[in-house]
Amino acid sequence: MIRLLVFLAVVFALGLGFAWLADRPGEMLVTFNGYQYQVTLMVAAVAIVAVVAAVMIVWWLIKSLWNSPYTISRYFRVRRRDRGYQALSTGMIAAGAGDGALARKKTKEAAKLINSDQEPLINLLDAQASLLEGDHEGAREKFERMLDDPEMRLLGLRGLYLEAERLGDRNAARHYAGRAAAVAPQLAWAAESTLEELTERGDWDGALKLVEAQKSTRQIERDAANRRRAVLLTAKAQALVDSDPSAARAAALEANKLAPDFAPAAVVAADMVFRQNDVRKGSKILEAAWKAEPHPDIADLYTHARVGDAVMDRLNRAKKLQELKKNHAESSMAVARAALDAQDFATARREAEAAIRMDRREGAYLLLADIEEAETGDQGKVRQLLSKAVRAPRDPAWVADGVISERWAPVSPITGKLDAFTWRAPMERLGQLIDSEADLPVPAIAAAPAAQGKAIEIAPDAPAERPAPANDGEKEMAAAEPAGEAEAIGQGSEPPRLPDDPGVAPEEEAEKSARRFRLF
Repeated sequence: MIRLLVFLAVVFALGLGFAWLADRPGEMLVTFNGYQYQVTLMVAAVAIVAVVAAVMIVWWLIKSLWNSPYTISRYFRVRRRDRGYQALSTGMIAAGAGDGALARKKTKEAAKLINSDQEPLINLLDAQASLLEGDHEGAREKFERMLDDPEMRLLGLRGLYLEAERLGDRNAARHYAGRAAAVAPQLAWAAESTLEELTERGDWDGALKLVEAQKSTRQIERDAANRRRAVLLTAKAQALVDSDPSAARAAALEANKLAPDFAPAAVVAADMVFRQNDVRKGSKILEAAWKAEPHPDIADLYTHARVGDAVMDRLNRAKKLQELKKNHAESSMAVARAALDAQDFATARREAEAAIRMDRREGAYLLLADIEEAETGDQGKVRQLLSKAVRAPRDPAWVADGVISERWAPVSPITGKLDAFTWRAPMERLGQLIDSEADLPVPAIAAAPAAQGKAIEIAPDAPAERPAPANDGEKEMAAAEPAGEAEAIGQGSEPPRLPDDPGVAPEEEAEKSARRFRLF
């Protein structure tokens, strides 16, 4: 477009010049070699323009003839390159579609038409063709050669990482991911794998630096980065509680500042503050976290903030928590536990029953059984409540990738994923509970074999409640009943039941239930 405008401007200028000369007649006298030539100005101007144009045309012809060999060779080179890129494009499509034979054919064709040093994609297509042909060793060698080329280094690391993952060599995979993350922290696959490695070996400072790099490159959003930092700082604080209390306190307080509603961060931060006798600040931290989401660990630490408090003082602190979060099962449970310690059985019973009405679950029935045992010692009612606890839904716990843990952990023990544990009620599934102490299978759910095509009962009702023995003879008969009858799960026998032995304290049963660690 610009050239066209320039051409029009030149033509317009020439027209104006000739018009100007036409309006001003004159003559030009030229003496050359003894002859005199007399012409008008218009003829002279036309002659000069014609000579200049002829010279330019002759120069263009000479230049074209001089450059014709290069022009011809460039034409064929461009044509050859276009054919090579067409073969490369077809080969990439074939590799993506899984056509190894066509990918290999187009790789060879592209390599003949294009220099592989000038086009790195040929090396990638060659490696992909080797993978499709099953030549993984050759593919790894080609990926390793890419490491010498700065432009191809990340591609080679990615290929070696995937090959290590395929072989199940996590150490090698994390090694390649770490090298890639050091060069380009914005790569999600490299950063995530490196983050898993750092957290697995407890390098919380290194993990924090990586998360900060992810945040600076805008690989993750600001809120997600703050959440990750809070989790890592909480883990760091837990690891430094005994060795470096001041560093643990700083890390915990920063984690709580980043995520005030994160219960583990609030608990460890408040605990470190309480150790320095700053009860007021620690209480504010726990109260803020309790308002966001009540948690039993928060209630336990809050009620026991002062070591020398009497039981009634702890009960009053539990009631204060209840005021902050009314009509919540955890609030009622916290008051019920504190009231039980204070021997205020009426309050404890009322709050435990209120918790059951709001959220029927195992822990509330177990707590009610403890209250009954402490107040009346009626073993019949205690066993009745324990039977209801067996049928009730499980208490909330820290769950990640099918693993239920009593304590929060920063990473999943199965996948190594950061911030995988969530506080929720476990889902009941077919299988057996695994006792964390004895490693013995404990029957948990009665189910018909799935292979028979029958309906599967996920949560069957517990056996009918039996009345308490009326006399010593009945107690002896109840104690002598074989315990093996309840173990035949899935074979037509009754579902499991708690032992009728009055010598087994409900506290022991509740403690055993709380220690269970299972995969589901």
